[in-house]
Amino acid sequence: MKESEQFSLERLNGLWVGRFSAMAGPCELMIDTAENELASHLLSIAVSETRRIEQKFSRYRDDNIIARINNSLAQPVAVDEETALLLNYADQCYQLSEGRFDITSGVLREVWRFDGSDQIPSIDRVNSVLARVGWSQVEWSPPLLTLKSGMEIDLGGIGKEYAVDRTALLIRPYMKSGVLINYGGDLYAPGPRQDGSPWEIAIEDPQASNKSQLAVVSLKSGAVATSGDARRYLIKDGVRYGHILDPLTGWPVPGAPRSVTTVASTCMEAGMLSTFAILKGPEAKAFLKQQEVEFLCF
Repeated sequence: MKESEQFSLERLNGLWVGRFSAMAGPCELMIDTAENELASHLLSIAVSETRRIEQKFSRYRDDNIIARINNSLAQPVAVDEETALLLNYADQCYQLSEGRFDITSGVLREVWRFDGSDQIPSIDRVNSVLARVGWSQVEWSPPLLTLKSGMEIDLGGIGKEYAVDRTALLIRPYMKSGVLINYGGDLYAPGPRQDGSPWEIAIEDPQASNKSQLAVVSLKSGAVATSGDARRYLIKDGVRYGHILDPLTGWPVPGAPRSVTTVASTCMEAGMLSTFAILKGPEAKAFLKQQEVEFLCF
């Protein structure tokens, strides 16, 4: 593939805006500089690192560490330091969420298809897959991971946020401010715009009848992440089923918010908090207030 086909860079409203596709969605860098060469270099860094992470951790490939683990047939697999870092983080999320953030729950996609239809799986079908879900069943003794046969891990719930944070880390030596990273709605700003003003980030209220009505988060530095069911859901008998599943039950959480946006120091932290909040169901707002973070909950 030619370099020009891998990403685009154009001048818009006084910013360089770089765009490319990765991790099944649009990725964008907004760069507040007049220097074309610098903007091009930062975009190249972002594309290279994001696609490296995607290649290494995507569950859709058959040639990476995730494929090796998921096809290990209950044999231990030794992982490298970076993979161990993410597995330790996933373990921490599992413990903090009391088992509701679980990277083994991806197998539930075998019975759930969040395509906007009314095709709800039966309780028996869900339960048949649920037996293969549970991080507590995994033997994790770094650097060795052992999965039971039929189980899988899926780092999709943290991979995009990790890519945002890694991109920010790599571009920081070149620009400590004046950059906004946006990977499919997960964002990070190392600092404000070059004039010191914050980045203005529009957040859609999924329940608003007028989609032009947007909430705005002003971000001088830090991360913003959103979890919700705006694009992946099912509707049956007037009930909306969002795509974030409780791995303890195999079903969407009743009474969960349609959308949660959180602000934190890193994108991985923001993503963890927004997902945790959805999994709290009706207690989402109370949970977020306890964390003392800025948030929007719809």
